[in-house]
Amino acid sequence: MPQPVVNETIAESSYRRIRADIIFGRLAPGQKLKLDSLKEAYETSISTLREVLNRLSSEGLVVAEGQKGFEVSPVSVSDLKETAAMRLLLETHAMEQSFARGDVEWEAPLVSAHYKLARMEQVMASGDTSRAEDWKRYDWEFHQALISACGSKLLMQTHSAIFDKYLRYQMVALSYRGDVAADEHQQLLEAALRRDAETAKRVLAFHIQGGVEHALAKGSLK
Repeated sequence: MPQPVVNETIAESSYRRIRADIIFGRLAPGQKLKLDSLKEAYETSISTLREVLNRLSSEGLVVAEGQKGFEVSPVSVSDLKETAAMRLLLETHAMEQSFARGDVEWEAPLVSAHYKLARMEQVMASGDTSRAEDWKRYDWEFHQALISACGSKLLMQTHSAIFDKYLRYQMVALSYRGDVAADEHQQLLEAALRRDAETAKRVLAFHIQGGVEHALAKGSLK
């Protein structure tokens, strides 16, 4: 999830905003992306929008329809399962490397990230979904913190892109699993602090598969 940066270009700002709107479901799967409407909504030029949408198309978040224009990529059960499998593959490898390399400078932001996530999970557990975007943002930050000592910028970037696609499915289904997911996050933290990669990988597999099953149970996907 790209974050705002100082002095970013108009194109980069538009890219970041449209991408976030797709991931968080404000631009719905299958929605037509009419350039005139987007120009007004994002206060940018048609040429910039074409550049942004082509970039998002290369990431699989937008579908370019030739002369027909663009639309938000649809969602499907098969794509969710494939995305989840790729996330598990990347994250388990990165986590193993991160645990081996991590030191106290890695532990501190990891514990902080988990604290923020756990607090937001309490809000979600109360039935208040008004901060669902904050919940998923902290979820992203925690899982990124887990692998942040892996030593590979490319692995981090690739994982982040896949995680965002997975996150979009959770936002479409508003798939919060309650105490089960919170407990799994606590187990992941404890395993990380012990440098217990084998336990962490087992917990992560249950965590991701549970998220897929819960999203499917919501009936939001075809």
